Amino acid sequence: MNGQIDRSSTPTAAHPAHRGSICLEEGRVLGQHAFQGEQYVLRIEAPRCAARAQPGSFVHLTVDDDIPMRRPLSIMRADAREGWIDILYKAVGPGLAALSRRRTGDRLSVLGPIGIGFVPHPQRPRPLLIGGGVGIPPMVFLAEALAMQASPFDPDPGKDIGTAWRPLVLMGSEIPFPFEARPSTILVPGMPDGVIAAMPLLEQLGVPSRLASRAGFPGCFDGFVTGLGEAWLGSLDRGALEQIEIFACGPTPMLAATARLAARFGLPCQVSLEEFMACAVGGCAGCTVPVRTPTGPAMKRVCVDGPVFDAYTVFDT
Repeated sequence: MNGQIDRSSTPTAAHPAHRGSICLEEGRVLGQHAFQGEQYVLRIEAPRCAARAQPGSFVHLTVDDDIPMRRPLSIMRADAREGWIDILYKAVGPGLAALSRRRTGDRLSVLGPIGIGFVPHPQRPRPLLIGGGVGIPPMVFLAEALAMQASPFDPDPGKDIGTAWRPLVLMGSEIPFPFEARPSTILVPGMPDGVIAAMPLLEQLGVPSRLASRAGFPGCFDGFVTGLGEAWLGSLDRGALEQIEIFACGPTPMLAATARLAARFGLPCQVSLEEFMACAVGGCAGCTVPVRTPTGPAMKRVCVDGPVFDAYTVFDT
């Protein structure tokens, strides 16, 4: 791509029809851990969903027997062998507050995995992952998948590409992070001085991460996560930039800023959108967004046409 933005291949075009991967199963709560800021990590036994989950996909969960509407939540981790998925969420509203009261052994209905996920490209082996707030979970899932010995994105599952992908994960939050940050032991050339806070899980996987916040947390970049991304990208030469592809999830203003950042440096960029959903399987069309296509503007459903889109088809840059 020689540093030019390739807008000819979208994540949607790279995937076959995916609705056959969606399943409905009774899940069982394996555990739930509370963090500051009313944030929770919920582990659910859902083997069929875990076997099909891909970074960027989500589930539609029942939160309480007395609340009929499900809630769409991104998958943060999935273990196909052990049959569980992890969900990170913030208890905003009565539905997710009810979910936060679920305990080990409780049953809940799981519909998923849903949606088209991220598509890393081998010609861009240095993915930059940017997650903001509740947009952090898909970035953790993607980073873990890229760090695996046999990447699920490689057409040859027996090929060892563990050293081929070199992701960097940047996370931003204005409330305490849903993990206990610690100083990174992985050197990242080009990082601003003093930016050393990292996510322990990613450190264990050998994936470098750095944190950003305007709340004054120790070791974090003082500013928006896109500002941290800009500072790091600005330290790279053209040869390094030609290896980078950006993936992002978070609030819409953050995604728009990420698209502008990608355009400034001439980088391909995929974003996972967040929209309110009713059915989450494409029937109600309540989560549509305007998207530019080769044949003109179109309304696309975030649930099944996304949630991942080429950033340049969604945002003006």
